[in-house]
Amino acid sequence: MSIIGRLSTAIGLFLVAVALIVWALVSFLDPGTPGGYTDYTVGHSAGAPVSVNLQTVGSIGNGYGSHPTWVSYMQKDPATGKWIHDTSMILPANSVIHMTIDQYDSGSPLRNQEWGQVQGTIGSDATLNGKSFKVYDSYTGNGVGHTFAVPGLGVSVPLIGVNGNLTNICAQAPCGTLPHNVITFSFRTGAPGSYNWQCFVPCALGYLYGNGGAMSTLNYMGGFLKVVA
Repeated sequence: MSIIGRLSTAIGLFLVAVALIVWALVSFLDPGTPGGYTDYTVGHSAGAPVSVNLQTVGSIGNGYGSHPTWVSYMQKDPATGKWIHDTSMILPANSVIHMTIDQYDSGSPLRNQEWGQVQGTIGSDATLNGKSFKVYDSYTGNGVGHTFAVPGLGVSVPLIGVNGNLTNICAQAPCGTLPHNVITFSFRTGAPGSYNWQCFVPCALGYLYGNGGAMSTLNYMGGFLKVVA
């Protein structure tokens, strides 16, 4: 093949790669996908704290789209009390958010031990099943399954996994009373704006290095906080 031919092929492959990257970014960053935003400001009194309840599951199961085996977050609708497959929410600015995360997935040692530290929360700690902790050694116990992290607010909390050898690990969300850990923490929203939140633990099985798939798709392992005045 001539130099011009090789150059044309290289340029073509480069453009394909760029197109795929742009598609992936748009797919993740566009909050207009089904599910929209869950609004926590309805009926909210200025200065009052807000309670948010999430759960993480090893596989979302049937009934939530075309990826039943994907790992995912779910959110409890504050209006109905039902679990929904939605990871974006509207929160009041300059308010305290009390977060409860029911963690049903198994864990493993972290590739980056920085993810095992609690950061950006009120008190710089979180609780695991009622016991306060500031850092979790992922080489002990059942490891860490996921993180809840809001880079724009400096928040990052490790979500400790359940025993991966259990025979009754949840495989169909929502998970109810099946084995899980309860992680709680609080943080402040700060000024109005849009903040992405995500899991930093590569947990998308079947994808290169655990990324892609659920890790880069809205309403699975990440979402948005729309903070409003």
